[in-house]
Parts: sequence; C-alpha cells; structure tokens
Amino acid sequence: MSAGDLVSARLGVDLGHVPGLDALYRMVETVPCPSNRGKPLGAKSVRHVHNILSGALEAAVTKNLIPKNPAATASPPTTRQIKSQQRKFVTLDNADSAAFLEDIWTPCGQRDCGPLHFCTRDAPLWTTYTATAVRRSEALGMMWDLAHWDECAIELEWVVVEIGNKSVLRRLTKDGDDNAIIYVDPAVMNVLKVQREHQELWKERLGSRWVEHGLVFARDGYLLRDDGITPGGPQDAGQVSARWRTTRKKLDLPPRFRLHDWRHSKVTNDLDAGENPVEVSANVRHHSPGYTMAQYGKRRVQGARKLASGTAQRIGLGRIG
Repeated sequence: MSAGDLVSARLGVDLGHVPGLDALYRMVETVPCPSNRGKPLGAKSVRHVHNILSGALEAAVTKNLIPKNPAATASPPTTRQIKSQQRKFVTLDNADSAAFLEDIWTPCGQRDCGPLHFCTRDAPLWTTYTATAVRRSEALGMMWDLAHWDECAIELEWVVVEIGNKSVLRRLTKDGDDNAIIYVDPAVMNVLKVQREHQELWKERLGSRWVEHGLVFARDGYLLRDDGITPGGPQDAGQVSARWRTTRKKLDLPPRFRLHDWRHSKVTNDLDAGENPVEVSANVRHHSPGYTMAQYGKRRVQGARKLASGTAQRIGLGRIG
C-alpha cells in the first residue's frame, strides 16, 4: 500500500495516484476531507500526517523492507506556515470577567423567577469555566464524590465528549496513575454548593424520572425532550455550546468568544498578574510552563507598553526636553 493509499484510508478521501509525498501533502491541503467537516486539512494536521508517515517508513527502512525513507527529503508545512494558520484567541480581562459574573447571577425579576428559572440556570456552570479554566468536557464530567471540600480541590477523572451524535461519559485520558487535581478558591466551592442545592430541587421535582450518575452538572429537568437524554445523566455537549452562544449574544460578548476562551482568558490574566507560571501551568494540566507562556501569553501590546514605560522611568527618559 502506498503512502497515498494509507492517507486515503485514514481520511476517507479518494486521492487517486499521487506521485510523491510533496504532491500528496499539497493535495490534502486542498481536497475536502469528510473527517474534517468537509474542509481541507490545515498545515498542522498535514505536518502530523508527515510525522506518522515518516515514522512508519523509517521503521520499514530499519527492517530492510525499503532502501531509504522517502519522507526524509519531503517538504511538509513549515512551523511558520503552521503558526500563520493558528487562530487568534479572544480573551477577556479581569474587569470584563467580573462584569460577566455579575450579569449571569442577576435574576431576571420575572414573576416566575426562582432558583430553577432559566435566567440563572447555567450561572454555576459558566462560573466554573470562568474561574477554573477547565475544558468544556472536564466541567461536564465533574463528579460530586471527587470534590474535596476541605482542601478546596476538584479531582478530574471523567469527561463528557461527543461521539457521533451523542454525548457520552468516559474516563479522562491521563499520563500517570493519579487523576488530575485542580485547586480553587473557597468561593468556587460555594458555587458548587449552590449547584448542589439546585440539583436537589430538581430531584425532588422529578422524582423517579431522575437517573443518578453523580454528576455535578447533570442534565436537569428544564424543557425535557424525548431524545434519550435523561435528567441526572450527562448533558448534551452541543446543547451546552448552543446555550453559551445565546448567553454570549445576550451579554454582548465578543462574537468569536468560545467557552474554551475562558481558559485562555484565565491563564492570560494570571500571567499578566505575575502569578507563578509553574502553578498556572500545573493547574491547567500543561506539560510545561514554557508551553503555557508561549501559547497563552497573548496580550503583546499591553505587555510591550508596560515594558516601554518601565524602561523610560528607569533611565529618566521623561526628563529629556
């Protein structure tokens, strides 16, 4: 099987006969890919394809199946090309984040407004994203028995992920034997207590319809549909994102601001505030502080202005003229 056949089988794309790896790479950068929502592969994905092929072909050289590795002289996308395609993340500063939290916890004041009303339905969930920088899947997979109240810590063992058209609960992929643990302020634990109070009210209202899974942010009883998602089970991840888009528009947040961008916002704000990069990196489960600072320290303009101002003050630049 040729390299083109291998990639065709993996991506579900009929590449035909492609002479040479360079032609193969250029083709997958332009041919619609069913596994990528009908869009061609980006430079980073093509680089991954090259790395996989190169490793497989190098193994064939080691076993004397082929005389040399053709990937060694190929031209996959460069680091500069990959960076040029990287999305510019939208972030909110501390003041905007504080205003957001105040808005989502403010009751609408309608006659039927109460603890289970839709106006503050997602306030605990949105607050968790804002304050902890967890991923969407991690928050939806949080379990009550993994919340360490005395230590103000949350253990992450489960995630809710989309597989096909369904959202399912599965164990979090991890490198070591222990679960990831994030440490939070007591105020975050108080938010979880509010969520538990709301959940108990739903259990009382729904009775036997509630199917207990131990989830902190389980599917509640609001506008239940006959779609196989039962109260008490995992929330539909796509519906959570849809509700976020509604909230984003209602509160006039940047139109491209995703749930995941709370993660970028928190890390950027922490780094800007001079917090320990080692702790910042560890609490978002990155492999190194260097990666965290390179990927998430995005406020170049503000940082550069602060640096320029500090330099000018230290050397007495203001006294000139």
